[in-house]
Amino acid sequence: MCGIVGVVSNAPVNQLLYDALLLLQHRGQDAAGIVTLLERKFFMHKAKGMVRDVFRTRNMRALPGNVGLGQVRYPTAGNAYSEEEAQPFYVNAPFGIVLVHNGNLTNAHALRSELFSTDHRHTNTESDSEVLLNVLAHELERSSRGVPLHPAEVFAAVKNMHKRLRGSYAVVSLIAGHGLLAFRDPYGIRPLCMGRNEKDGTVMVASESVALEGSGHVFERNINPGEAVFIDLEGKVHSMQCAEAPTLNPCIFEFVYLARPDSVLDGISVYQARLNLGETLAKRVVSTVPPNQIDVIIPIPESSRPSATQLAHLLGVPYREGFVKNRYVGRTFIMPGQGVRKKSVRQKLNVIASEFKGRNVLLVDDSIVRGTTSREIVQMARDAGARKVYLASAAPPVRYPNVYGIDMPTKDELVAHDRTVEEIRELIGCDALIYQDVDAMKRAIGSLNPKLDGFDASCFDGVYVTGDIDTDAISRMNGNRPRIEETEEDSSRLALPNHSE
Repeated sequence: MCGIVGVVSNAPVNQLLYDALLLLQHRGQDAAGIVTLLERKFFMHKAKGMVRDVFRTRNMRALPGNVGLGQVRYPTAGNAYSEEEAQPFYVNAPFGIVLVHNGNLTNAHALRSELFSTDHRHTNTESDSEVLLNVLAHELERSSRGVPLHPAEVFAAVKNMHKRLRGSYAVVSLIAGHGLLAFRDPYGIRPLCMGRNEKDGTVMVASESVALEGSGHVFERNINPGEAVFIDLEGKVHSMQCAEAPTLNPCIFEFVYLARPDSVLDGISVYQARLNLGETLAKRVVSTVPPNQIDVIIPIPESSRPSATQLAHLLGVPYREGFVKNRYVGRTFIMPGQGVRKKSVRQKLNVIASEFKGRNVLLVDDSIVRGTTSREIVQMARDAGARKVYLASAAPPVRYPNVYGIDMPTKDELVAHDRTVEEIRELIGCDALIYQDVDAMKRAIGSLNPKLDGFDASCFDGVYVTGDIDTDAISRMNGNRPRIEETEEDSSRLALPNHSE
C-alpha cells in the first residue's frame, strides 16, 4: 500500500507535491520521495521516514521544475529496511524515466527473469516497482524505435505492458523532455484519479481525491481500469483505453480501512461506505447480543468511528469515546519480546476508565487481521472495569492472504484462518464476537456505485480477480516480502497516522 501523486504545472511544483504527500501520509510512512523535472534533468530526494522528516528546506530548494511526482511508501515486497528501495525509481534509457507505483505485481519473479534474459535489462533491488519501471522502459523503447515520442507511442507501450504485467498497479511516471504518464491495471484494484486547478492550469493525478481537493484542485474524474493518461509538458491531456477487456473491481479494503474517510474512490464516498457497513453490522449484532445487554458502544480508533456511530444510532445505544490515541508515538511493531509488544499497544492507546467501569461494552473495529492488538485492547477494557466486553468487526473475517499490495501475506498470520468464530473469540478473550457478512459488505458498499463490476475482496472470500493466484504463487511472493516481525494484528493499523488528521 502506497500513496502516489504527479503534477504538471506552469509554476514550481515542489511545495505542491509535498502538500499532496502529507494528505496521502496515511497510505504509508516507511519512506517518502519526490522527483522534479527541469528541462531534461531530474532532481530527486527520497529517504526512509515520514514526509515531514524526509524533506527539509534545503531538500525542497533542490527540487526545481514545473513537473514532478512523489510517493509515500508502505512496503509489502522487497527489503523493508533498504533506503535504496524508496521510490521514485529512475532509469536513464530511453529518454530518462522516473516512476512511482502503488500495488503489487504478482508475476514480478518471472518478469525479472525476462528482463535479464530477453530484454537485456538489469534490476538492482528486489522491488517489483523497479521491475515495472524496466518493463515500461523496454516497451517505450520498442514503440518509439528511436523517433520522437508521441502519445500514440506511449499508449502502445502501455498496451504491451498490460499484456505482460499481472497483479495490481496504479502508476505515475515522468518521461524526460516529454511529459507525465499515469495508468491503472485492467481491474482497477488500486485507486487513481485526476483533477485540475483552473487558475494556474495545473493538472494533478493522485491515489485519492483528498490529495486533489486538499491542495486546491477540483476533482475531474477517476482514471479508468486499463486506461493511460499522458499529460505533455504544456499541460495538454491525452488519454486512451489500453486494455483489451477492462473491468472495475476496486480493492474493498480501501473502503473498509485504507482510504481516508473524506476521499471518494471510484464514485463511492469512503465515509458513506463505512456508515453503510455500520448499518449492516447492526443486523448481525442484534442476532448475537440483544441491544438491552449493551450499555455503551465504543470505537477502536480511528477508521471504525463512522461504522460505530451508525451502529449505535440504529441500536439506540449510547456512543462514547473510550480510547484516546497518542498520535506522536512512532513505529513500535519491531519489538524484542512479548512484554514490550504489549506495552507498545498501551503507549498508543489509553482508556477513559469512566466509560468502561461497571458496563457491558461493545467495542467496534474496522477489521481484525492478526488478532494480537484486539486481544490486548479487550484486556485493557477489562482492566478499566468493564463488566462484559463484546467485539464487533465492520469487516468479515480475514481468512486469506492479500497479494495486491496490503501486508496480509500468509495464512498463518491471520487469526481467522482455519478457525471458527468461537475459536477466534476464545483467542481474543471477548464475551461475544460479531463479524460482518461478506455478501452484506459487498452490497453495502457496492450499492453506492452500481456501475462497479465487483470488488477484489480476496482477503475475505479467497477469490483473486486477476485469476493467476494459487498456493504456489502466494508462497513464491512471500519469499520476497519484508522480513518484519509483526506484533500487531495489522502493522498498518497502529503504525500509520490518524486518518482523521
